[in-house]
Amino acid sequence: MTSLDDKSTQGVAFGLMPEIPRQGGYGPVTDRPWSQKDYHHPAAGWGATVSVGEVLLRSKAPVSGALAMLTMNHPIKGFDCPGCAWPDDQNGLGLDICENGMKHVTWEMTHKRVGSGFFSKHTVAELATWTDFELENAGRLTEPMVYDPETDRYAPISWDDAFALIGEELRALDSPDQATFYTSGRLSNEASFMYQLMMREYGTNNMPDCSNMCHEASGRALRASIGTGKGTTTLEDWENTDLLFLIGVNAASNAPRMLTSLSNAVKNGALVVHVNPLVEAASTRTIVPHDFVDMALFKTHTTGTLDLQVRPGGDMALMRAVAKVVFEAAEADPSVLAADFIERYTQGFAEYRALVEATPWSELVLQSGLTEEQLRHAGGLYLKADKTIISWCLGVSQQEHAVDMVREFTNVLLLRGNIGRPGAGPAPVRGHSNVQGNRTCGIDHHAPAALLDRLDAVLGITSPREPGLDTVASIRAMHEGAVKVFIALGGNFVAAVPDPLYTAQGMSQCNLTVQVSTKLNRSHIVHGEKALILPCLGRTERDEQESGLQGQTVEDAMSMVHLSVGKKKPASEHLLSEPDIIARMARAVLPDSPLPWESYVADYDVIRDVMAEVLPGFEGFNDLIAHPNGFRIPQPARELDFRTASGKAEFSLPALYDVLPASEDMLVLQTMRSHDQWNTTIYANNDRYRGVKNIRELIFMNETDMSDRGIAQGDFVDIVSTSKDGSLRELRQYRAVAYNTPRGSAAGYMPEMNILIGPADFSAQSDQPLMKSIHVRVSPSAARQTA
Repeated sequence: MTSLDDKSTQGVAFGLMPEIPRQGGYGPVTDRPWSQKDYHHPAAGWGATVSVGEVLLRSKAPVSGALAMLTMNHPIKGFDCPGCAWPDDQNGLGLDICENGMKHVTWEMTHKRVGSGFFSKHTVAELATWTDFELENAGRLTEPMVYDPETDRYAPISWDDAFALIGEELRALDSPDQATFYTSGRLSNEASFMYQLMMREYGTNNMPDCSNMCHEASGRALRASIGTGKGTTTLEDWENTDLLFLIGVNAASNAPRMLTSLSNAVKNGALVVHVNPLVEAASTRTIVPHDFVDMALFKTHTTGTLDLQVRPGGDMALMRAVAKVVFEAAEADPSVLAADFIERYTQGFAEYRALVEATPWSELVLQSGLTEEQLRHAGGLYLKADKTIISWCLGVSQQEHAVDMVREFTNVLLLRGNIGRPGAGPAPVRGHSNVQGNRTCGIDHHAPAALLDRLDAVLGITSPREPGLDTVASIRAMHEGAVKVFIALGGNFVAAVPDPLYTAQGMSQCNLTVQVSTKLNRSHIVHGEKALILPCLGRTERDEQESGLQGQTVEDAMSMVHLSVGKKKPASEHLLSEPDIIARMARAVLPDSPLPWESYVADYDVIRDVMAEVLPGFEGFNDLIAHPNGFRIPQPARELDFRTASGKAEFSLPALYDVLPASEDMLVLQTMRSHDQWNTTIYANNDRYRGVKNIRELIFMNETDMSDRGIAQGDFVDIVSTSKDGSLRELRQYRAVAYNTPRGSAAGYMPEMNILIGPADFSAQSDQPLMKSIHVRVSPSAARQTA
């Protein structure tokens, strides 16, 4: 069994914080009393405004932070929010910002600094005992550093020597496939393109990225169904649809600007159905902060019209029930089916109809966790709507059968022709600000042959064709010694993935680990035999190159590409931009490369001209981004051009799978972020929209499930998960908190709970870790204490 005792004795040796139960978890150290009280206020509004003010004051940036509000997400002159990928308002909104975006920006704009003086005072062994909050709160990284094993400290290194070390290590490998190159979603399009170009010229497709952990399933499902790995909707579609199913999404915390679109959709007459085990604040009402009159009058707007609390993984059964309602109605009125659309544009309809009609209602009820009445009601809403959008996030994609689940969403949309017309279509909610752009620009361990062919034709290189390693495979390869160099552009790899100890053991065996970052995090403390920390510019900062001030582009969740230009003075004169770091790395690794890496950095227009020749939809790239709102990458499926093998949209035929755990005493646990958290960055120990204060080491449970186990509110409990490989994994002395979630389900925070997910716990369909489907047993702690 992997337990706290195991990790306390082993984990610190690999740079992990000792797993001593404490109510702050990985957040700030606190002895303040914890509490939980259900939140009944509107999302955003004054609560968000007060929170932003507190953040500005806490960061000692009331002026610069306020000025950032006026330029964030503004076309041409401003910088793109480094937080979520929700589209920017296209109508020149004065304050197109949100609480989490401001937290993210002010966290980056801190006046605290981490340089050689800091590292001279702290060994890596000492830093391993710090919480993740304390590491990031130390401040901005200011100069390149190299690990010194004799002193167990990071020491200064020149940029030239740092790149020389990288070049030496990579050229010494027996094969380029002994290195793996991770990418965070914050990387720009230009940097993403240069990064994948360097890797492919070097000779490997080992490109793990954050999408492997978030929306890999969505991309695979959509490519199989409609020939594109992206959604087809626009922001305008969202505000003019008749029916919106929002599935597995916590919008108020993870994409707060979506609240405006939800409220606009409801005002325009749409029904908005929130499908989630937990009833989140986004499904109720909001006060939009940039609407000053509404703020002054405390006027709220509805953001949801129905909540359906499915069991974890029950979303596919819900959608199959919707399809069943449609087919039943079609018996009396065939016109409810889009017959002409189905005949002309789809394949596999008859087989899908037979499959759905053969699925009994009793099984749909069991697997969804909803009543037949609720399922039929959802189907009735779909029948009445002329235009429907189905949108989803990680509550769907981090499931075992997520690819089948997303394809079922597409099946339902196809039945009534809800693809390829305004107000309708599939819409995955991407998380980090440019994670979709990473993939568009070539960050893909299994890239399409057409992209590689074009890359080779334009640039004269020979790209490897063998699929590379994704995130899960890279971790395994490091653990087995098959990967000897790990390079990460952004992110906090070891904290984001499952089983931190297993991952840390693998990284520690590497000859070299390299982290390109803005702030200190856990992945700098978990290091290889040799290790580099390379500090880069933040998105808010000026990027001056030989030709002058540079801008970089990002792609949002709805395929809009626009320019981002930082204006703030850099935190240190020693910082380099990510394109500059990549170009210098490439030259060090490939000294004889014929590619003009230096020219790419001197003027980013040069690399954009190359991208325009390689990437579909980027023709005339530099001209396109001169438009105030940028441009939208064409989506063939939106034009009913389905680029599948058959040339048609494909109905899928998966059997309805069993999402119930093997034993009745097991619960299905989903990990999630708190409201005061962005990915692995923890700002505080609170979770305002779930009413939590001063605690992270908790588990939300159904009240009846608690009673059945003899657990009272606030009791300490032990949580034991059963991995796919049969191993048991344990967390002790977490607080049990009663919450409105279906029987048999539970929830808690990542990264604290990542230990419950083992190396074998990933989807066979997508290779994504099963963050939303952890089978656990919960019992009173052996050393029982109460609140």
